[in-house]
Amino acid sequence: MNVNLTGADFLGILPIIILSGFGVVLMVLSVFSQRFHRMTIPYLGVVGIILALISNFFLIGKDYLAFQNMVRVDWLTVAFNFIFLVTAGLSLLLTTSYSEQEHIEFIEFTPLLLFSTVGMMLMGSAQNLMMIFLGLETMSIALYVMAGFRRNHRESLEAALKYFLLGAFATGFLLYGIALIYGVVGSTSFTAIAQYLNKNALSPDLLFLVGTGLLIVGFGFKVALVPFHMWTPDVYQGSPMPVTAYMAVGAKAAGFAAIVRFFTLSAAQIAYQWVDVLWILAVLTMTVGNVLALVQKDIKRMLAYSSIAHAGYLLVGIVADNDLTVPAVMFYLVAYLLMNLGAFAIALIVSGNQERRTRIEYFKGLAETQPMLALAMAICMVSLAGFPPTIGFMGKFYLFSAALYSGYVWLAIIGVINSLISVYYYIGVVVAMYMHKPVDERRIEQVVPGVGLVVLVAVVGIFIFGIFPGSLAGLFG
Repeated sequence: MNVNLTGADFLGILPIIILSGFGVVLMVLSVFSQRFHRMTIPYLGVVGIILALISNFFLIGKDYLAFQNMVRVDWLTVAFNFIFLVTAGLSLLLTTSYSEQEHIEFIEFTPLLLFSTVGMMLMGSAQNLMMIFLGLETMSIALYVMAGFRRNHRESLEAALKYFLLGAFATGFLLYGIALIYGVVGSTSFTAIAQYLNKNALSPDLLFLVGTGLLIVGFGFKVALVPFHMWTPDVYQGSPMPVTAYMAVGAKAAGFAAIVRFFTLSAAQIAYQWVDVLWILAVLTMTVGNVLALVQKDIKRMLAYSSIAHAGYLLVGIVADNDLTVPAVMFYLVAYLLMNLGAFAIALIVSGNQERRTRIEYFKGLAETQPMLALAMAICMVSLAGFPPTIGFMGKFYLFSAALYSGYVWLAIIGVINSLISVYYYIGVVVAMYMHKPVDERRIEQVVPGVGLVVLVAVVGIFIFGIFPGSLAGLFG
Protein backbone atom coordinates (compact mmCIF):
# COMPACT_ATOMS: atom_id res chain seq x y z
CA MET A 1 0.00 0.00 0.00
CA ASN A 2 1.36 3.40 -0.99
CA VAL A 3 1.30 5.99 1.78
CA ASN A 4 1.61 9.52 0.44
CA LEU A 5 2.28 12.08 3.12
CA THR A 6 2.11 15.80 2.40
CA GLY A 7 3.07 18.96 4.22
CA ALA A 8 -0.54 19.29 5.39
CA ASP A 9 -0.20 16.00 7.27
CA PHE A 10 2.76 17.22 9.27
CA LEU A 11 1.25 20.68 9.75
CA GLY A 12 -1.74 18.99 11.41
CA ILE A 13 0.50 17.52 14.11
CA LEU A 14 3.04 20.37 14.29
CA PRO A 15 2.38 21.08 18.01
CA ILE A 16 2.83 17.36 18.71
CA ILE A 17 6.10 17.26 16.74
CA ILE A 18 7.49 20.27 18.61
CA LEU A 19 6.54 18.90 22.02
CA SER A 20 7.92 15.43 21.19
CA GLY A 21 11.18 16.97 19.99
CA PHE A 22 11.58 18.97 23.17
CA GLY A 23 10.78 15.87 25.22
CA VAL A 24 13.53 13.83 23.57
CA VAL A 25 16.11 16.63 23.80
CA LEU A 26 15.32 17.40 27.44
CA MET A 27 15.51 13.72 28.35
CA VAL A 28 19.07 13.61 27.00
CA LEU A 29 19.99 16.92 28.64
CA SER A 30 18.63 15.77 31.99
CA VAL A 31 21.11 12.89 31.99
CA PHE A 32 24.24 14.62 30.75
CA SER A 33 23.85 18.17 32.06
CA GLN A 34 25.39 19.46 35.25
CA ARG A 35 23.14 20.05 38.23
CA PHE A 36 22.93 23.81 37.63
CA HIS A 37 21.73 23.26 34.10
CA ARG A 38 19.29 20.60 35.22
CA MET A 39 17.41 23.24 37.22
CA THR A 40 16.66 25.02 33.94
CA ILE A 41 15.06 21.97 32.31
CA PRO A 42 11.49 22.75 33.51
CA TYR A 43 11.83 26.26 32.09
CA LEU A 44 13.07 24.83 28.79
CA GLY A 45 9.99 22.62 28.88
CA VAL A 46 7.84 25.74 29.26
CA VAL A 47 9.62 27.21 26.21
CA GLY A 48 8.71 24.09 24.23
CA ILE A 49 5.09 24.39 25.34
CA ILE A 50 5.00 28.05 24.29
CA LEU A 51 6.37 27.16 20.85
CA ALA A 52 3.75 24.41 20.54
CA LEU A 53 1.07 26.94 21.49
CA ILE A 54 2.31 29.33 18.80
CA SER A 55 2.32 26.55 16.20
CA ASN A 56 -1.24 25.68 17.19
CA PHE A 57 -2.38 29.05 15.81
CA PHE A 58 -1.43 27.83 12.33
CA LEU A 59 -4.19 25.21 12.61
CA ILE A 60 -6.96 27.73 13.26
CA GLY A 61 -9.52 27.63 10.46
CA LYS A 62 -8.24 24.30 9.10
CA ASP A 63 -10.59 21.36 8.66
CA TYR A 64 -9.22 18.20 7.06
CA LEU A 65 -8.10 14.62 7.71
CA ALA A 66 -4.41 13.76 7.90
CA PHE A 67 -2.24 10.62 7.98
CA GLN A 68 -4.59 8.39 6.03
CA ASN A 69 -7.66 9.58 7.94
CA MET A 70 -6.10 8.78 11.32
CA VAL A 71 -5.91 12.40 12.53
CA ARG A 72 -8.60 15.08 12.43
CA VAL A 73 -7.55 18.73 12.16
CA ASP A 74 -10.44 21.04 13.03
CA TRP A 75 -11.44 23.70 15.55
CA LEU A 76 -11.98 21.03 18.21
CA THR A 77 -8.41 19.81 17.76
CA VAL A 78 -7.12 23.35 18.17
CA ALA A 79 -9.25 23.93 21.28
CA PHE A 80 -8.15 20.70 22.95
CA ASN A 81 -4.51 21.46 22.10
CA PHE A 82 -4.78 24.81 23.87
CA ILE A 83 -6.33 23.19 26.95
CA PHE A 84 -3.66 20.46 27.16
CA LEU A 85 -0.74 22.83 26.53
CA VAL A 86 -1.90 25.44 29.05
CA THR A 87 -2.43 22.70 31.63
CA ALA A 88 1.08 21.35 30.98
CA GLY A 89 2.67 24.80 31.15
CA LEU A 90 1.03 25.75 34.44
CA SER A 91 1.79 22.32 35.91
CA LEU A 92 5.47 22.75 35.03
CA LEU A 93 5.48 26.07 36.85
CA LEU A 94 4.10 24.27 39.89
CA THR A 95 6.90 21.74 39.53
CA THR A 96 9.59 24.43 39.77
CA SER A 97 8.11 25.64 43.05
CA TYR A 98 7.61 22.10 44.34
CA SER A 99 11.21 21.18 43.55
CA GLU A 100 12.49 24.11 45.62
CA GLN A 101 10.10 23.31 48.45
CA GLU A 102 10.97 19.61 48.59
CA HIS A 103 14.68 20.08 47.80
CA ILE A 104 14.59 17.34 45.18
CA GLU A 105 15.42 17.33 41.48
CA PHE A 106 12.65 16.37 39.09
CA ILE A 107 15.15 15.52 36.36
CA GLU A 108 13.03 13.17 34.24
CA PHE A 109 9.78 14.83 35.20
CA THR A 110 9.69 17.47 32.47
CA PRO A 111 10.19 15.05 29.54
CA LEU A 112 7.57 12.71 31.01
CA LEU A 113 5.07 15.55 31.32
CA LEU A 114 5.72 16.60 27.73
CA PHE A 115 5.25 13.04 26.47
CA SER A 116 2.07 12.69 28.51
CA THR A 117 0.77 15.91 26.94
CA VAL A 118 1.60 14.52 23.50
CA GLY A 119 -0.64 11.54 24.31
CA MET A 120 -3.45 13.88 25.32
CA MET A 121 -3.11 15.83 22.08
CA LEU A 122 -3.25 12.60 20.08
CA MET A 123 -6.52 11.75 21.80
CA GLY A 124 -7.92 15.21 21.11
CA SER A 125 -7.15 14.96 17.38
CA ALA A 126 -8.01 11.27 16.90
CA GLN A 127 -10.16 10.16 13.98
CA ASN A 128 -9.58 6.50 14.71
CA LEU A 129 -10.04 4.29 17.75
CA MET A 130 -6.46 3.04 17.43
CA MET A 131 -5.22 6.62 17.56
CA ILE A 132 -7.19 7.09 20.77
CA PHE A 133 -5.56 3.95 22.17
CA LEU A 134 -2.09 5.17 21.15
CA GLY A 135 -2.68 8.55 22.77
CA LEU A 136 -4.18 6.98 25.88
CA GLU A 137 -1.21 4.70 26.46
CA THR A 138 1.33 7.46 25.74
CA MET A 139 -0.40 9.63 28.31
CA SER A 140 -0.97 6.91 30.88
CA ILE A 141 2.48 5.31 30.94
CA ALA A 142 4.06 8.67 31.68
CA LEU A 143 1.46 9.36 34.37
CA TYR A 144 2.14 6.02 36.07
CA VAL A 145 5.78 7.03 36.52
CA MET A 146 4.97 10.60 37.53
CA ALA A 147 2.56 9.43 40.23
CA GLY A 148 5.42 7.61 41.99
CA PHE A 149 7.98 10.37 41.64
CA ARG A 150 8.42 10.81 45.39
CA ARG A 151 10.40 7.58 45.48
CA ASN A 152 11.08 7.70 49.22
CA HIS A 153 7.42 7.97 50.17
CA ARG A 154 5.33 4.85 50.53
CA GLU A 155 2.11 6.70 49.66
CA SER A 156 3.54 7.87 46.33
CA LEU A 157 4.74 4.39 45.36
CA GLU A 158 1.40 2.93 46.39
CA ALA A 159 -0.40 5.51 44.25
CA ALA A 160 1.73 4.66 41.22
CA LEU A 161 1.23 0.91 41.63
CA LYS A 162 -2.52 1.21 42.14
CA TYR A 163 -2.87 3.55 39.16
CA PHE A 164 -0.80 1.23 36.98
CA LEU A 165 -2.66 -1.97 37.88
CA LEU A 166 -6.14 -0.53 37.58
CA GLY A 167 -5.16 1.43 34.48
CA ALA A 168 -3.88 -1.69 32.76
CA PHE A 169 -7.07 -3.50 33.71
CA ALA A 170 -9.22 -0.70 32.25
CA THR A 171 -7.12 -0.67 29.09
CA GLY A 172 -8.03 -4.31 28.56
CA PHE A 173 -11.72 -3.37 28.49
CA LEU A 174 -10.99 -0.58 26.02
CA LEU A 175 -9.00 -2.82 23.67
CA TYR A 176 -11.61 -5.56 23.77
CA GLY A 177 -14.27 -2.98 22.92
CA ILE A 178 -12.20 -1.73 19.99
CA ALA A 179 -11.73 -5.32 18.78
CA LEU A 180 -15.48 -5.99 18.85
CA ILE A 181 -16.27 -2.79 16.97
CA TYR A 182 -13.61 -3.64 14.39
CA GLY A 183 -15.10 -7.11 14.00
CA VAL A 184 -18.49 -5.63 13.15
CA VAL A 185 -17.51 -2.56 11.10
CA GLY A 186 -14.29 -3.88 9.55
CA SER A 187 -12.49 -0.67 10.49
CA THR A 188 -11.65 1.43 13.55
CA SER A 189 -12.03 4.72 11.64
CA PHE A 190 -14.66 7.09 12.97
CA THR A 191 -15.70 7.79 9.40
CA ALA A 192 -16.34 4.08 8.74
CA ILE A 193 -18.13 3.73 12.07
CA ALA A 194 -20.40 6.68 11.24
CA GLN A 195 -21.15 5.20 7.81
CA TYR A 196 -22.00 1.84 9.38
CA LEU A 197 -24.35 3.49 11.87
CA ASN A 198 -26.02 5.54 9.14
CA LYS A 199 -27.08 2.26 7.55
CA ASN A 200 -27.80 0.34 10.76
CA ALA A 201 -28.92 3.01 13.20
CA LEU A 202 -32.17 1.22 14.02
CA SER A 203 -30.66 -2.25 14.37
CA PRO A 204 -26.93 -2.13 15.18
CA ASP A 205 -25.18 -5.43 15.72
CA LEU A 206 -25.21 -6.69 19.31
CA LEU A 207 -21.41 -7.03 19.29
CA PHE A 208 -21.12 -3.37 18.31
CA LEU A 209 -23.25 -2.40 21.32
CA VAL A 210 -21.18 -4.62 23.60
CA GLY A 211 -18.02 -3.00 22.23
CA THR A 212 -19.49 0.44 22.87
CA GLY A 213 -20.25 -0.60 26.44
CA LEU A 214 -16.66 -1.70 26.95
CA LEU A 215 -15.47 1.66 25.62
CA ILE A 216 -17.61 3.34 28.25
CA VAL A 217 -15.80 1.28 30.91
CA GLY A 218 -12.38 2.22 29.53
CA PHE A 219 -13.17 5.91 29.19
CA GLY A 220 -15.02 5.89 32.50
CA PHE A 221 -11.84 4.85 34.29
CA LYS A 222 -9.83 7.69 32.80
CA VAL A 223 -12.33 10.38 33.71
CA ALA A 224 -13.21 8.75 37.08
CA LEU A 225 -16.89 7.97 36.53
CA VAL A 226 -18.66 6.00 39.25
CA PRO A 227 -18.25 3.01 39.66
CA PHE A 228 -14.85 3.23 37.92
CA HIS A 229 -13.54 5.88 40.32
CA MET A 230 -11.98 3.70 43.04
CA TRP A 231 -8.42 4.64 42.20
CA THR A 232 -8.93 8.42 42.28
CA PRO A 233 -8.71 9.41 45.99
CA ASP A 234 -5.68 7.26 46.82
CA VAL A 235 -3.78 8.16 43.64
CA TYR A 236 -4.50 11.87 44.03
CA GLN A 237 -3.43 11.84 47.66
CA GLY A 238 -0.24 9.84 47.13
CA SER A 239 1.02 11.61 44.01
CA PRO A 240 3.18 14.75 44.25
CA MET A 241 0.98 17.85 44.28
CA PRO A 242 1.92 19.07 40.76
CA VAL A 243 1.22 15.59 39.38
CA THR A 244 -2.16 15.50 41.11
CA ALA A 245 -3.05 18.87 39.59
CA TYR A 246 -1.90 17.83 36.13
CA MET A 247 -3.66 14.48 36.36
CA ALA A 248 -6.90 15.99 37.67
CA VAL A 249 -7.15 18.46 34.79
CA GLY A 250 -5.22 17.04 31.83
CA ALA A 251 -6.14 13.36 32.05
CA LYS A 252 -9.81 14.19 32.60
CA ALA A 253 -9.84 16.58 29.64
CA ALA A 254 -8.18 13.92 27.45
CA GLY A 255 -10.75 11.34 28.49
CA PHE A 256 -13.60 13.67 27.61
CA ALA A 257 -11.89 14.50 24.31
CA ALA A 258 -12.15 10.80 23.43
CA ILE A 259 -15.76 10.66 24.62
CA VAL A 260 -16.70 13.70 22.54
CA ARG A 261 -14.94 12.35 19.45
CA PHE A 262 -16.58 8.94 19.63
CA PHE A 263 -20.00 9.31 21.23
CA THR A 264 -21.00 12.84 20.27
CA LEU A 265 -19.44 13.08 16.81
CA SER A 266 -19.34 9.47 15.55
CA ALA A 267 -21.95 7.38 17.37
CA ALA A 268 -24.65 10.04 17.70
CA GLN A 269 -26.93 8.00 15.40
CA ILE A 270 -27.40 5.39 18.13
CA ALA A 271 -27.60 7.83 21.02
CA TYR A 272 -30.80 6.12 22.08
CA GLN A 273 -28.68 3.04 22.87
CA TRP A 274 -26.10 4.68 25.13
CA VAL A 275 -27.70 7.86 26.44
CA ASP A 276 -29.63 6.11 29.25
CA VAL A 277 -26.45 4.42 30.45
CA LEU A 278 -24.59 7.73 30.55
CA TRP A 279 -27.61 9.36 32.25
CA ILE A 280 -27.35 6.88 35.10
CA LEU A 281 -23.55 7.22 35.26
CA ALA A 282 -23.86 11.03 35.38
CA VAL A 283 -26.27 10.90 38.32
CA LEU A 284 -24.19 8.33 40.20
CA THR A 285 -20.96 10.20 39.57
CA MET A 286 -22.29 13.58 40.69
CA THR A 287 -23.98 12.19 43.76
CA VAL A 288 -21.30 9.80 44.99
CA GLY A 289 -18.53 12.34 44.38
CA ASN A 290 -20.26 15.11 46.29
CA VAL A 291 -21.54 12.97 49.16
CA LEU A 292 -18.14 11.39 49.83
CA ALA A 293 -16.42 14.79 49.55
CA LEU A 294 -18.54 16.01 52.48
CA VAL A 295 -16.64 13.91 55.01
CA GLN A 296 -13.09 14.42 53.75
CA LYS A 297 -10.55 16.05 56.07
CA ASP A 298 -7.66 16.15 53.59
CA ILE A 299 -7.65 18.81 50.88
CA LYS A 300 -6.25 16.45 48.22
CA ARG A 301 -8.87 13.79 48.91
CA MET A 302 -11.59 16.41 48.99
CA LEU A 303 -10.51 17.74 45.60
CA ALA A 304 -10.28 14.15 44.34
CA TYR A 305 -13.92 13.44 45.16
CA SER A 306 -14.76 16.90 43.86
CA SER A 307 -13.15 15.98 40.54
CA ILE A 308 -15.36 12.88 40.41
CA ALA A 309 -18.43 15.08 40.86
CA HIS A 310 -17.26 17.44 38.12
CA ALA A 311 -16.89 14.48 35.76
CA GLY A 312 -20.57 13.88 36.41
CA TYR A 313 -21.39 17.49 35.52
CA LEU A 314 -19.45 17.14 32.26
CA LEU A 315 -21.30 13.93 31.49
CA VAL A 316 -24.56 15.89 31.73
CA GLY A 317 -23.45 17.82 28.66
CA ILE A 318 -22.59 14.59 26.82
CA VAL A 319 -26.01 13.10 27.62
CA ALA A 320 -27.72 16.21 26.18
CA ASP A 321 -26.33 15.24 22.75
CA ASN A 322 -27.34 18.41 20.88
CA ASP A 323 -25.71 21.42 19.26
CA LEU A 324 -24.91 22.86 22.70
CA THR A 325 -23.04 19.76 23.90
CA VAL A 326 -19.56 20.37 22.52
CA PRO A 327 -19.42 24.13 23.30
CA ALA A 328 -20.73 23.52 26.84
CA VAL A 329 -18.25 20.70 27.54
CA MET A 330 -15.33 22.69 26.14
CA PHE A 331 -16.24 25.77 28.19
CA TYR A 332 -16.48 23.70 31.37
CA LEU A 333 -13.13 22.04 30.72
CA VAL A 334 -11.51 25.49 30.62
CA ALA A 335 -13.37 26.42 33.81
CA TYR A 336 -12.25 23.20 35.47
CA LEU A 337 -8.65 23.87 34.39
CA LEU A 338 -8.55 27.31 36.02
CA MET A 339 -10.41 26.38 39.20
CA ASN A 340 -8.49 23.21 39.98
CA LEU A 341 -4.99 24.36 39.09
CA GLY A 342 -5.56 27.44 41.24
CA ALA A 343 -6.78 25.34 44.17
CA PHE A 344 -3.94 22.82 43.90
CA ALA A 345 -1.36 25.61 43.61
CA ILE A 346 -2.53 27.13 46.88
CA ALA A 347 -2.72 23.70 48.52
CA LEU A 348 0.91 23.16 47.45
CA ILE A 349 1.96 26.32 49.27
CA VAL A 350 0.02 25.50 52.43
CA SER A 351 1.13 21.85 52.54
CA GLY A 352 4.76 22.80 53.13
CA ASN A 353 7.75 20.49 53.04
CA GLN A 354 6.98 16.77 52.52
CA GLU A 355 3.29 17.71 52.11
CA ARG A 356 2.76 17.29 55.84
CA ARG A 357 0.00 19.88 56.05
CA THR A 358 -2.60 18.77 53.53
CA ARG A 359 -5.39 18.42 56.09
CA ILE A 360 -8.05 21.11 55.78
CA GLU A 361 -7.46 22.12 59.40
CA TYR A 362 -4.15 23.65 58.33
CA PHE A 363 -6.07 26.19 56.26
CA LYS A 364 -7.46 27.63 59.49
CA GLY A 365 -6.44 31.24 59.98
CA LEU A 366 -4.87 31.54 56.52
CA ALA A 367 -6.63 34.89 56.12
CA GLU A 368 -4.49 36.21 59.01
CA THR A 369 -1.12 34.85 57.87
CA GLN A 370 -1.56 35.12 54.08
CA PRO A 371 -4.62 37.25 53.27
CA MET A 372 -4.05 37.35 49.49
CA LEU A 373 -3.54 33.61 49.36
CA ALA A 374 -6.71 33.06 51.36
CA LEU A 375 -8.62 35.36 49.02
CA ALA A 376 -7.39 33.44 45.98
CA MET A 377 -8.37 30.10 47.55
CA ALA A 378 -11.80 31.49 48.45
CA ILE A 379 -12.31 32.55 44.83
CA CYS A 380 -11.38 29.06 43.59
CA MET A 381 -13.72 27.41 46.11
CA VAL A 382 -16.61 29.76 45.29
CA SER A 383 -16.12 29.09 41.58
CA LEU A 384 -16.00 25.32 42.10
CA ALA A 385 -19.25 25.59 44.04
CA GLY A 386 -20.80 27.46 41.11
CA PHE A 387 -21.47 30.93 42.49
CA PRO A 388 -21.74 33.93 40.13
CA PRO A 389 -19.96 35.90 38.77
CA THR A 390 -17.33 33.16 38.36
CA ILE A 391 -16.53 30.87 35.45
CA GLY A 392 -17.75 27.90 37.49
CA PHE A 393 -21.28 29.32 37.54
CA MET A 394 -21.29 29.96 33.80
CA GLY A 395 -19.86 26.51 33.08
CA LYS A 396 -22.63 24.76 35.00
CA PHE A 397 -25.19 27.09 33.43
CA TYR A 398 -24.12 26.01 29.94
CA LEU A 399 -24.09 22.30 30.83
CA PHE A 400 -27.48 22.30 32.51
CA SER A 401 -28.93 24.47 29.73
CA ALA A 402 -27.81 21.87 27.19
CA ALA A 403 -29.60 19.18 29.22
CA LEU A 404 -32.79 21.24 29.44
CA TYR A 405 -32.65 21.95 25.71
CA SER A 406 -32.85 18.18 25.07
CA GLY A 407 -35.62 17.70 27.61
CA TYR A 408 -33.54 16.16 30.42
CA VAL A 409 -35.23 18.22 33.11
CA TRP A 410 -34.67 15.77 35.95
CA LEU A 411 -31.00 15.40 35.07
CA ALA A 412 -30.58 19.18 35.27
CA ILE A 413 -32.47 19.28 38.58
CA ILE A 414 -30.25 16.54 40.04
CA GLY A 415 -27.21 18.48 38.81
CA VAL A 416 -28.39 21.64 40.58
CA ILE A 417 -29.10 19.70 43.80
CA ASN A 418 -25.59 18.25 43.68
CA SER A 419 -24.15 21.72 43.19
CA LEU A 420 -25.98 22.80 46.36
CA ILE A 421 -24.54 19.80 48.23
CA SER A 422 -21.03 20.76 47.12
CA VAL A 423 -21.41 24.21 48.68
CA TYR A 424 -20.99 22.66 52.13
CA TYR A 425 -17.47 21.32 51.66
CA TYR A 426 -16.21 24.12 49.42
CA ILE A 427 -17.40 26.84 51.78
CA GLY A 428 -16.02 24.76 54.64
CA VAL A 429 -12.52 25.61 53.41
CA VAL A 430 -13.45 29.31 53.25
CA VAL A 431 -14.86 29.18 56.78
CA ALA A 432 -11.67 27.54 58.03
CA MET A 433 -9.55 30.31 56.49
CA TYR A 434 -11.62 33.27 57.67
CA MET A 435 -13.45 32.20 60.84
CA HIS A 436 -10.86 30.16 62.73
CA LYS A 437 -7.52 30.84 64.34
CA PRO A 438 -4.38 29.16 62.98
CA VAL A 439 -3.74 25.69 64.42
CA ASP A 440 -0.13 26.64 65.17
CA GLU A 441 2.22 29.59 64.89
CA ARG A 442 3.87 28.41 61.69
CA ARG A 443 3.62 31.05 59.00
CA ILE A 444 3.35 30.19 55.33
CA GLU A 445 6.64 30.71 53.56
CA GLN A 446 6.98 33.35 50.86
CA VAL A 447 5.17 32.39 47.65
CA VAL A 448 7.57 31.24 44.92
CA PRO A 449 7.09 33.14 41.59
CA GLY A 450 6.18 29.99 39.63
CA VAL A 451 3.26 28.96 41.81
CA GLY A 452 2.29 32.60 42.29
CA LEU A 453 1.90 33.00 38.53
CA VAL A 454 -0.36 29.93 38.40
CA VAL A 455 -2.58 31.38 41.15
CA LEU A 456 -2.73 34.74 39.38
CA VAL A 457 -3.69 33.21 36.02
CA ALA A 458 -6.38 31.11 37.72
CA VAL A 459 -7.97 33.98 39.64
CA VAL A 460 -7.93 36.38 36.69
CA GLY A 461 -9.35 33.73 34.35
CA ILE A 462 -12.10 32.79 36.83
CA PHE A 463 -13.38 36.35 36.92
CA ILE A 464 -12.80 37.42 33.32
CA PHE A 465 -14.54 34.43 31.79
CA GLY A 466 -17.17 34.49 34.52
CA ILE A 467 -18.12 38.11 33.84
CA PHE A 468 -17.56 37.95 30.08
CA PRO A 469 -18.30 34.30 29.20
CA GLY A 470 -19.05 35.17 25.59
CA SER A 471 -15.38 35.93 24.98
CA LEU A 472 -14.61 32.26 25.61
CA ALA A 473 -17.88 30.57 24.63
CA GLY A 474 -17.72 32.26 21.21
CA LEU A 475 -14.55 30.30 20.44
CA PHE A 476 -16.43 27.01 20.89
CA GLY A 477 -19.38 27.74 18.67
